[in-house]
Amino acid sequence: MAEATRKEKYTGPYAAQQERYYQLFGGAKARKKDPGGAPRNPAQIPASLVRSVETLAGGWGHVLPVKRGETLRVINTHGTPGVSVIIYNSADTSERLNAGDTMKVQWNARLTRGAGLFSDMGRVLASITDDTCGHHDVLTGGSTPGSNAERYGDGALRSTSGNFVLLASKHALDKRDIPPCVTFFAPVGVDAQGRFRWEGEGPKPGDYVDLRAELDIVVFVSNAPHPYAPGPYAPKEIDLLVWKSPPPAADDFCRTASEEAIRGFENNARYLAARGEA
Repeated sequence: MAEATRKEKYTGPYAAQQERYYQLFGGAKARKKDPGGAPRNPAQIPASLVRSVETLAGGWGHVLPVKRGETLRVINTHGTPGVSVIIYNSADTSERLNAGDTMKVQWNARLTRGAGLFSDMGRVLASITDDTCGHHDVLTGGSTPGSNAERYGDGALRSTSGNFVLLASKHALDKRDIPPCVTFFAPVGVDAQGRFRWEGEGPKPGDYVDLRAELDIVVFVSNAPHPYAPGPYAPKEIDLLVWKSPPPAADDFCRTASEEAIRGFENNARYLAARGEA
């Protein structure tokens, strides 16, 4: 829609808000989807910075606490098609990842480095500071007993929903506390008929995603294949590495990626100041 037409059409009481919407939308379309000039994290993290390294077996789930200023590297050691994650504020687990808002406020369903993972309170729980895969799923959700039964003929196989319910039960939460997840290493797209589909060959062995904690967080990880993953049910082990990452600069590319990101980090700053943690 042309700018002149837009001004002519929106003349009611919400014209200013509608104009603002299209300004933000236009800015999002103009932005690079990957900040190519931003520095990348080391491919090999120095041992002096590593707090922990854990291996998660194929099909299983795990919980990791990650402090603000630390980064969780999810390493897809063998190229398993899909590793699902949900994130909670460790100080108040009623604040959690909101996959819908994460897409909506960033105008993008294909997250990669530079993107933030937003909570349902408008704050940024974690930032993707590096990513060697570049294609992840925020739309479909993880596997369930039903999807495993349909795809593999066995609903008893370990699933992402089952893993998250089990992890929640061990942390004073239940299935009502499990929000929609992000599934990394899952190149899911939408075809012309609006149907989900697996695109391309998927992740390569050794691909990784770096999630820098912007608040103290708890991360639930499920190492079960995405429901659209091709091939048999054969998840392999992944590695989860937590390391002390450098403090973000004032012009950090995740924090300045967009007006929406700036507002999210302003919300973080107010929250941390109120808690005496600024």
